[in-house]
Amino acid sequence: MRRTAILALLVSLAPAGVRGQAAQRPRADVHCAPDNGGITLPRGFCATVFADSLAQPRHIVVAPNGDVFVALSGGGVMALRDRNGDGVADERNKFGEAHATEVALFDGYLYTEDGSDIIRYRLAGGSLSPTGEPEEVVTGLPKGGHGAKSFTIGRDGSLYVNVGSATNACQSADRKLEVPGVDPCTELETRAGIWRFDARKLHQTQAQGEHFARGIRNSVAITINPRDGDLYVVQHGRDQLGGGGADWPKLYTNEQGAELPAEELFHLQRGDDFGWPYCYFDPQQNKKVLAPEYGGDGKEVGRCASKKSNIGHFPAHWAPDGLLFYTGSLFPARYHEGAFIAFHGSWNRAPLPQAGYNVVFQPMKNGKADGAFEIFADGFAPNLNVQRAMRGSGNRRPVGLAQGPDGALYITDDAGGRVWKVVAR
Repeated sequence: MRRTAILALLVSLAPAGVRGQAAQRPRADVHCAPDNGGITLPRGFCATVFADSLAQPRHIVVAPNGDVFVALSGGGVMALRDRNGDGVADERNKFGEAHATEVALFDGYLYTEDGSDIIRYRLAGGSLSPTGEPEEVVTGLPKGGHGAKSFTIGRDGSLYVNVGSATNACQSADRKLEVPGVDPCTELETRAGIWRFDARKLHQTQAQGEHFARGIRNSVAITINPRDGDLYVVQHGRDQLGGGGADWPKLYTNEQGAELPAEELFHLQRGDDFGWPYCYFDPQQNKKVLAPEYGGDGKEVGRCASKKSNIGHFPAHWAPDGLLFYTGSLFPARYHEGAFIAFHGSWNRAPLPQAGYNVVFQPMKNGKADGAFEIFADGFAPNLNVQRAMRGSGNRRPVGLAQGPDGALYITDDAGGRVWKVVAR
């Protein structure tokens, strides 16, 4: 007892900086790669390469027992297990052949997509292999254009599916110089929105689903916020206002084309209309304005005054692909009320440098962004002079996010085929 008291006294007398260093000493159960697997993280965090050399891993889900399932746009679903708890998967099992973006677990099934269909496999708890053949849940969704059918499933079995637009801005000739938009935009009846289905029911068609929200160009990042049970998405904003290949070079400079429009975080309720293709969000003016395809001049609001706005916004063309509301206890308390967003990175911010290629943390309060976002994970793309992720560039592109039962954060990269596991030291 006396030794303990003396030790406590010595610690209390130590300078604050020394006490802080002692408090930040890594826990014995934390495993870290020497270089965090090539990415940079805030002080107090580290990462392992949980899995590598996967065929374009996109979205990801972690089972209650810690098993990891990854949708592969290169084909199939990869099941991963870390048997010895060192932060690296040592068992793999691939099943299916679908070229998929999404994967989810619900009610004893693993759900994924297969082009224009949502399918599911019976998956027993603790198993890395499904039983039986896949079942069709939703069939015949629109193909082409923004084709990834990302989705999320609520606790009540509501299956919310993103059906992205076929075009950039609903022009009669897509991405062509000064071509006006179709008015009304007929795409909005079957695309550029969220449809709601029943995850427990088979062989549903789009016509049998509920057109839950509209005017959302493409929301690869889609999830339920466990804190309020509501649906949130991050929209890919439109392209080509100005800059290389601009559709409206007389109205917008190259620099404006690089910074417009913002990527937007939406909180969805039944019947919401967020304004695509008629509107886009200008972060400098902090409002939606009328798109040039529909008579806008970069300042006029017009019909956009009646469209629902965002609850947060981010730089143009960063391409948000993953959204996760953090509910674990592993990370410090400041992260417990916020959202992580994975940005796939830009290809059209010239003449400004390409950007994105990171995971950000957005503080939240009462269902809205609370202050500025901050870069959480970076260093994915060391060579931004090479657009997109050309082979040999060394650039990686974050896509999917998931939280493990231990509170760890998983990040996928579809360009380099990697999955990281991020933990607090």
